[in-house]
Amino acid sequence: MIGAIFQRHDCAVPGTSPDAARHPRPDAPKRRAGSHRLRCIAILSAFVPLSFILVHCGRAPTTGMLAANTPVSAGDSFDDRFPAPQFKDRFPTENESFVQRQFPDAARKRTAQPEATTPYRVASLAQTVSYERPARGDQTTLVGLKSSAFPYLGNNPRTDEPFLNISKGDRRGHRSYGGRVYWQDETYNDNRVLMHVPQNFDVRKPGVIIVFFHGNGATLGRDVRDRQLVPQQISDSGANAVLLAPQLAVDAADSSAGKFWQPGGLKRFVDESADHLARLYGDPRTAKDFANMPVVIVGYSGGFMPAAWSLEVGSLGNRVRGVFLLDAVYGELDKFASWIVNNRSGFFVSAYTRFTKRHDRELMQMLKDKGIAISNDMDGPLRPGSVVFVETPEGVTHRDYVTRAWTENPVKEVLVKMAATPALTRMAATTSSPGSR
Repeated sequence: MIGAIFQRHDCAVPGTSPDAARHPRPDAPKRRAGSHRLRCIAILSAFVPLSFILVHCGRAPTTGMLAANTPVSAGDSFDDRFPAPQFKDRFPTENESFVQRQFPDAARKRTAQPEATTPYRVASLAQTVSYERPARGDQTTLVGLKSSAFPYLGNNPRTDEPFLNISKGDRRGHRSYGGRVYWQDETYNDNRVLMHVPQNFDVRKPGVIIVFFHGNGATLGRDVRDRQLVPQQISDSGANAVLLAPQLAVDAADSSAGKFWQPGGLKRFVDESADHLARLYGDPRTAKDFANMPVVIVGYSGGFMPAAWSLEVGSLGNRVRGVFLLDAVYGELDKFASWIVNNRSGFFVSAYTRFTKRHDRELMQMLKDKGIAISNDMDGPLRPGSVVFVETPEGVTHRDYVTRAWTENPVKEVLVKMAATPALTRMAATTSSPGSR
C-alpha cells in the first residue's frame, strides 16, 4: 500500500505545471529528487506508527500480562487486587474529624438554590431549650456491665494462680476456699448490676453512690432487692443517694471479688455506671455528675472480700467517703486498717455478731495501736473520721442482718446519720482529688 502511494506521487512535484514537467529546467532533476525525499519522509511518519498498531491488533494478547503489565498469579482476581472499601475506610477514625467544605461564591451562584440571606449555622449539641426531668417514681433496674465482678478470667491474688482452676471437658470452674467446685457457666457468668435511683434524688445537691457488695448465697433480685430491701432502705432514708449492687458469685458460698481484685476495678465500675445512672435519673446530661460523685461502700458477710480489695486497689482515692460492714469482718484486716488510718475524713462502721466478733476485736486492737479513737455505739453523731464498732445482742441472726442488726434497717440508719451531719454533707459535695479520677 505504501509503495502504491509512492508510485502515485512520483509523477509530479507539487507547485509545477504539466508543461514544466514536460520541459524541465536544467536543475529540475535535483529539485525533484529533494522534494521527493521530503514527501517520502512525511508519508512514512504518518503511516508507520499506524502499521505497528495494526500489527499488534492482529496478535493474541501475551499470556499472563495485564494492561498495566502486572503479572497475575494463579487464582488472582480483580477483587483480590482491588478489594472493596471497608465500612471503616469511609468514615474518619476517632483521631480525625469531618472538615466542613467551603464553596466559593461563584460555585454557589451556579446552583439552582437561592442564596441564603442568613449565615449558615452548624448544629450544636448544647440545649437550646431547658431540659425538664420527667416526674418519676423510684427507678430500679438490672444493667449488664463489662466492669462488673464476673465473668473473670484473671488470677486469684491469694494464690497468683488462674481463678478458673478446674476443667471438665469444655467447662471451666473454680475450687472455692471451702473445697467446693463452682462452674463458670452457672456461678460466675452474671455481669448484671442492681441500680436504684430514688424518686427524690436531686443531682444538683450533694449526693453519694452506695456500692453494695452482697454476701454468699445471694442473687440481686431475690435477696438484695426483695429480702434485704436495700433499694427501699436507701429511699426511706431520705439521703441523696443512689445504689449500685453488682452480682457476685451467684447463689454460692464464695466470696471471690472477680474484677474488683484488679487495680482500678472499682473506678472502672463507677465510671461505666455513670451513663446508666444518668438515664435512670431521667437526664442523660448528668452522667458527668455521677462519674465524679463520692462513694460509700457497704459490705455484708462475704462481701468483705470485694470491699477490702476495692479500698486497697480500687483507685478512687478519697472519693470513698465511708465504709459500712454488716457482720463482714472475716478477713483482710490489714486492708481495712490501712484505709482507716490513711483516710481520716471518711467514716468507718462495723456492726457484728458472734460470728465475726473475734476478727472485729482484732481489728479494733490494730487501730488502737495506731492511735485511732474508737466508739462502741451508734448513739452519737456520725462525723468525718468516726470509727464505730457495734456489737449486736444474741438472737440477731446473720441471715437477717441487713434488715435487723442493732436496729431495724441498719443501712437506712447509717444513711440518716450521714445525711444529718453537716460536715459529712459538705464532704460529699467536695470534688474528688485529681489523683483519684
